[in-house]
Amino acid sequence: MANEKTEIMLDSIGMVYKDQGGNDVTALTNVTLDIKKGEFISLLGPSGCGKTTLLRIIADLLHPTSGKITVGGVTPREARLAQRYGIVFQSPVLYDWRTVRRNVMLPLEIMHVPKDEREDIADSMLEMVGLTNFANHYPNQLSGGMQQRVGIARALAIRPEILLMDEPFSALDEFTREKLHIDLLKIWRKTNKTVIFVTHNISESVFLSDRVCVLSPHPGRLSAVVDIDLPRPRTLDMTDTQHFTELVAKVRNSFEGV
Repeated sequence: MANEKTEIMLDSIGMVYKDQGGNDVTALTNVTLDIKKGEFISLLGPSGCGKTTLLRIIADLLHPTSGKITVGGVTPREARLAQRYGIVFQSPVLYDWRTVRRNVMLPLEIMHVPKDEREDIADSMLEMVGLTNFANHYPNQLSGGMQQRVGIARALAIRPEILLMDEPFSALDEFTREKLHIDLLKIWRKTNKTVIFVTHNISESVFLSDRVCVLSPHPGRLSAVVDIDLPRPRTLDMTDTQHFTELVAKVRNSFEGV
């Protein structure tokens, strides 16, 4: 990771919402976690454990019912308004009528960045994700993996400090997912972003992360934080080692009440 400066502080975060019957449902309880600047963190857990809820709280898309969160010393809202977040969702949500380049430029247009500047930024981001030759293609001409790369390029176009990723590779086949793992880690090393990555795939979390934060459900809580001491840069050969297998088992055994 880049350095030891804490960037995101979660202090006793809780989230309670009403179900359709008006009953209280606890999505998260007492989540406390410090995330360092430049760190790659995975939020791992089964469906219903609150990992996406926690990501959305960090992103200022949801507001916790208890606890406190700061991002670089300010509130999530202040961080969002300062464009400190880039977000990649499970679906890339591209506009079919816009070319790949114009999809990447969209947030820059909203921010009223001058045309020449946003074109330069978009081209730079597409080069980073290996899609320079597809800049003038449309989304329906791309594979699922390529579409997700466009989503990553668009999220990075505003030069965020923090990249939030909500199960971005879960719908892809294993071969494409492995390729994107390597691509993502190269981008992470090059840009020095803080990455928070939501997944339900244990091996994926171990391969990518500095730390795996294990959330267990009923109610959603942080049951373990596992340090991943695999050397960097990571290679796919590492997944065949005994140490990788041991780390996967350690993470798997840290779930509570599943």
